[in-house]
Amino acid sequence: MSRILVTGSTDGLGRAAAESLLSAGHDVIVHARNSERAAGLGTLISRGAHLVVGDLADRDAVRRIAAELHDMEPLDTVIHNAGVWSGRPVMPVNIIAPYLLTALLRSPRRLVYLSSSSHFGGQPSLNGVDWRGSSAGSYSDSKLFVTTLAAAVARSRPGVLSNAVDPGWVPTNMGGPGAPDDLELGHRTQEWLATSDDPEALTTGGYWYHRQRQQPHRAVHDGGFQERLLQTLAEETGTAL
Repeated sequence: MSRILVTGSTDGLGRAAAESLLSAGHDVIVHARNSERAAGLGTLISRGAHLVVGDLADRDAVRRIAAELHDMEPLDTVIHNAGVWSGRPVMPVNIIAPYLLTALLRSPRRLVYLSSSSHFGGQPSLNGVDWRGSSAGSYSDSKLFVTTLAAAVARSRPGVLSNAVDPGWVPTNMGGPGAPDDLELGHRTQEWLATSDDPEALTTGGYWYHRQRQQPHRAVHDGGFQERLLQTLAEETGTAL
């Protein structure tokens, strides 16, 4: 069984993944943005889940979460599920937080990053990006960046399985009740990449949709763009990957 952190696990895809992983017997660490949202995780905690709390839009909070996890048993997997659709937290939550956690948590052998088909509309330019969220960020750009991060980690960390997942447009709080895609298939792909010993799940650097590997935006596997992104994020956060 694996020890797995699922960020953004109070509702939606993260909650579904955490519940399913717990049911399968894995040691799950759930995450909530604040204590009020953490209260809704009581049923999972009563089933044995551990809890970390911190606002991923706050870099200091991300570092505190990483330090807290460092003092626990080593993680096998991180599912970087947390994400926001619009507003000032877009860049801090969707790309800065997963980058920092990736840089600071060195033990996980599997990393799963939440992408989106919206990443195809992202612009592979790092000029003028407001990484701190003093203004509203582009969701499409943030998803292109995090999908590229997954590919860059796969290339730069031999032995680590790093993949990005497009869960589809699913009926969550973010997606809305009328979203046409399958919520079950959305979170099952995350769990499969996080835990399965299927040969397909043991590959790295993929962009996945419902357990099918897809071709991402052409910039994702551009080594030059990967390096520029990593360098920019390292300079911005003061933390190298």
